[in-house]
Formats: sequence, C-alpha cells, structure tokens
Amino acid sequence: MPYRANADLPASVRGHLPAHAQDIYREAFNHSFASHAGDVRQEEIAHRTAWAAVKRSYVKVGETWEPLKDRG
Repeated sequence: MPYRANADLPASVRGHLPAHAQDIYREAFNHSFASHAGDVRQEEIAHRTAWAAVKRSYVKVGETWEPLKDRG
C-alpha cells in the first residue's frame, strides 16, 4: 500500500527517521511498490528498497539517523 504522507508510514519508520529521511523512505517505497505490482513479495521488496534508499543518504549513529554529509 503506497503512503500518501509521512504520517502514514509505519511507526518503526516515523519514530526513528528524521523528516527528510522519511520523505526519502516514502518516495522510494511508493516507486518500488508501483514497479513490482503483481509480485507476491511486492510490499517486502518496497520496504527493502526504501531502507536502502535511506541508507544512501543517512547513517545510524547510536539511536539516531544522521545525514552522511554531516559526518567527517
């Protein structure tokens, strides 16, 4: 199921990612979900794709996610 807004994302995403990372997650999820229509693993693939997209721009440090550009 595509997400219309960040508020619709799973609590595990909303509670851990900053707003911009949530935008990345939602957009990647929605694109992947549409691209894999008809696949029995559609939702699983979309979630994996979304997390991979977030990890290209953010890194988890302790309990928080920080933009990669801010790390020296």
